[in-house]
Amino acid sequence: MAAAIARGVLYVHSAPRALCPHVEWAAGRALGRAVNFDWMAQPVLKGAQRTEFYWEGERGTGAKLASALRGWEHLRFEVTEDAGLGTDGGRWLHTPDLGIFFAQTDTVGNIVIPEDRVRYAIEIAGSNALELHRELRLALGQAWDDELEPFRHASEDNPVVWLHKVG
Repeated sequence: MAAAIARGVLYVHSAPRALCPHVEWAAGRALGRAVNFDWMAQPVLKGAQRTEFYWEGERGTGAKLASALRGWEHLRFEVTEDAGLGTDGGRWLHTPDLGIFFAQTDTVGNIVIPEDRVRYAIEIAGSNALELHRELRLALGQAWDDELEPFRHASEDNPVVWLHKVG
């Protein structure tokens, strides 16, 4: 029986120019073939590059890609693996400050929080609504999304608008 084909996207939101060939090599090793990315300037961070790469491979390739890239200093990325027939998808987020985050996803890419994780959040929070809010944000990877958001939308066609705190 043939292995199920998985599909997904590797988004490198920011990488120093010198690291780009190493990112390609690591991703190619995880995919089992050489890859060449189309790098472009990341306007949010001077000297950084960004790219998107659509991939196909066996189930679990998203985890292999995330593992190959995790922990690299100055590298921000996310990997998605689409859900398939009878299998959940996945989403891996990485930032230099926060490290790696993983969540299961459904067929349309929504994060799925397992029942045990919800029960844990309720148990930890007790009757404290703010603590429950904190635990659920953690389960959703909100801190990773918050840090990556400016990098996701930055391009020459879609410039970042920086809002400065006043006061």
